Amino acid sequence: MRNLVISILIPFIILFNCNSAFSFDFAPEIGDTAPYFQLEGFNKNIKTKTIWELTDFQGKWLVMYFYPKDFTAGCTIEAKGFSDLKKDFSKYNAEIVGISADNQDSHESFCSEKSINYTLLSDPEGIISDKYGSWIPPFSDRNTFLISPDSKISHRWISVLPINHAKEVLNVLKKKI
Repeated sequence: MRNLVISILIPFIILFNCNSAFSFDFAPEIGDTAPYFQLEGFNKNIKTKTIWELTDFQGKWLVMYFYPKDFTAGCTIEAKGFSDLKKDFSKYNAEIVGISADNQDSHESFCSEKSINYTLLSDPEGIISDKYGSWIPPFSDRNTFLISPDSKISHRWISVLPINHAKEVLNVLKKKI
């Protein structure tokens, strides 16, 4: 009887244990080559460009953040935070890109209404979000990656809080240079 209880109890404990030792993180690790992407998007400063890819940012630092949805409170706070600090990021040869499942029209409205001054990319099926461990259908999870000029993951933030996140990323970038 004791063996029966133990044989039932142990798999149950392993299966439902919330300990981080048993959790899974599918995001690329620091030092990994950043997964390639090619996505449609919008940038109000470059209206003629509609497709962006990782190689567009080669030779620069890239702050790439994933977020759930345009116009939601947390996403607006995060987007505005990066927008407010864009000049500071530029001083460190860094570009900013936001990725969500929203379409280009939504991104265009979001950029216009909220004065977002960098590129937002559309990943409606979550294919790229999934490569970065950031896809929880039907939305992207709030993760951020700092990608080095040679396309390596230099730093990552998983399930971030949007308040002051842009400042946190900028501070890490400053230390890397």
